[in-house]
Amino acid sequence: MLMINILGALLIIAIVYWFWLFKPKQVQSNDNKVVIVVDNGIYQPAQIKVVAGKELTLNFDRQDSAPCSETVIFPQLDISKTLVMGDANTLKIPELKVGEYDFHCQMQMYKGKLIVQ
Repeated sequence: MLMINILGALLIIAIVYWFWLFKPKQVQSNDNKVVIVVDNGIYQPAQIKVVAGKELTLNFDRQDSAPCSETVIFPQLDISKTLVMGDANTLKIPELKVGEYDFHCQMQMYKGKLIVQ
C-alpha cells in the first residue's frame, strides 16, 4: 500500500514537471536558418529566436515515425507542411514582424515557438 502511494506521488510530480515546470531549450539564429529535430514527442529546439524582417528557413529532421509528427502547423501564419521521414523537409517562411508565433502538430502534442525580435 505504501509503495502504491509513493509511486502515485512520483507520477504526480513527473506530470507537474512536464506540463508546468519544464522549459525547452532555446536557440538564437542570426542568419534565420534553423534545423529542428522531430523526435520522441518534441521539437528540438522548441523555442527559436530569429531576426525580424528576414526570410526564415526551417529544416525539419523528422526521426519520429508517429503519425502526430507527420505535420507541422503555424496557425498564426496559416502555414502547414507534411513532413517526410528524414531531413528533406525545408520550409521557407516569409519576413515576419516582431512577435511570437506558435507551431505544433495537428493534435498539438508537439509544440514550439518562434520568437521574432
